[in-house]
Amino acid sequence: MGAGTEPDGSSRSDEEWERFLRESVAGAPGAPKEPSARAREVTARLRSEPSRGPEGWRAHTPPRPKRRTGWYVVGLLAALVLVAVALAPGRTVDLFAGTDSPSSAPETARPAQAPPRGADLRPTVEEPFRGSPAASWASGAAGITVPEARAVGWMSAAEVERALTRSRDFLVASGLDRGVLRGERPEKATALINPHQKDVQDLLRTAFRTPSEKNDPLLLFSRFQPTRTRLVGDVVKTRGRLSYREGERGALLVTADVTFVYPVTRADTGGDDEIIRTIVRRELVLSWDDPAKVRTEPGTFSIVSYKYAMTNGGCGAPTGYLTPPFGRDHRTDEDGAEIDPYDRSTPIGRSKTAGPGDECARATRS
Repeated sequence: MGAGTEPDGSSRSDEEWERFLRESVAGAPGAPKEPSARAREVTARLRSEPSRGPEGWRAHTPPRPKRRTGWYVVGLLAALVLVAVALAPGRTVDLFAGTDSPSSAPETARPAQAPPRGADLRPTVEEPFRGSPAASWASGAAGITVPEARAVGWMSAAEVERALTRSRDFLVASGLDRGVLRGERPEKATALINPHQKDVQDLLRTAFRTPSEKNDPLLLFSRFQPTRTRLVGDVVKTRGRLSYREGERGALLVTADVTFVYPVTRADTGGDDEIIRTIVRRELVLSWDDPAKVRTEPGTFSIVSYKYAMTNGGCGAPTGYLTPPFGRDHRTDEDGAEIDPYDRSTPIGRSKTAGPGDECARATRS
């Protein structure tokens, strides 16, 4: 039996009834007033199903409620920050401090004050400058600011630029060269010194053979005894600058003021032992003389003066090496003055005429 009958007695197919009933639900005229049980079943099913046709242009669909995911994201980020702080507090502080801090910008003039104190964190093999102002300093030669060259005295601007570059080369060869730091002779550095400057040549001839207060390699060069001390990592942090002016007889006087920070440990350990930062600040005045007025050789300078300040580099009789005080050797001189080795706001006080024991000043931080 069909789903419905026409007035003439013929039967409708199910497909025709389903189409007819869809139109009836939409309000089309001519729908049967008394549909059969099959028709009522189809009608109920159509009303319960969503419309399969396109939505009308005036139709309104209520918006779905937004999922509250914002607070979940904030909570996740906060948890990650806490984990980062717990695992690497030094790096996290540097990350949020940014790279525009005064100690990260190149030094172009003497600073007005010492860098601020940070968290008191111990250095590690992975982070040997952790807890130190040097953590934000540049590495190697990049930390030595060279000013723009201009003509001075007997030199053109191009010659001044070349002299400034070679002055920085001397600082690199004397304080950053890996071989020199391991105790080798500073051949590249000494080749830049005027061979006719008698007092300095006398120092160089005797300092490495028989070091003394007067003739000590450390007056000009940074050296560690390889059987005792080992550098941690491949990076030495530096901060400083070159400046220049005209000197006597039209000479170019170049002043260098640079601090070197060397992280070191015992040579006979795998790097898990105590890490010490030896800090050396050097101030040099170099004279690039006119060969027509002063006896010199092309491409070399004469050393007018040299000063240095050192902390965690050892006390006692000169050995020709920096001797960081590890473990029980780390003695404190109660009578020694306290200095902040990172304070570059005042000139350094150690000169070639300084007396014994001046290198034993106590560092207020390292």
